[in-house]
Amino acid sequence: MREGLATGRAAAADLRDPRERLRRLARAHLARLGHDRNLAIVFQVELRQSTKFMERLSATLLRDYLGLIREAVADGQREGLFRADVKATAMAKMLFGALDEMATNWILSRRRYSLEADADIVVDLFINGAQAR
Repeated sequence: MREGLATGRAAAADLRDPRERLRRLARAHLARLGHDRNLAIVFQVELRQSTKFMERLSATLLRDYLGLIREAVADGQREGLFRADVKATAMAKMLFGALDEMATNWILSRRRYSLEADADIVVDLFINGAQAR
């Protein structure tokens, strides 16, 4: 999780555009899991069997990871790119949830395909659904 957080920070560090930061974060997230099926299985399936572990993870590193997404969303809201009537934290959880589901589906699928390739469509649908009215 620490590596994923560091990768996410590095992916978004040099970008000012909140939309592009979300794309990079999504690509980095799915690329990391998509390049290591065993890691993906641990993150998507095995670790979720322990409520205690998930509570600890949610209180620390996952919160920080979601913070990267939330920060990009909040910046987009301040710039008038994203709706301001939805909390940035809720939007961050929604995007993470969509990425999470794509990763789980990839693990369970019998097909072999690039998980990272799904990042752009997930972010595109998220952004277009989050545009300011």
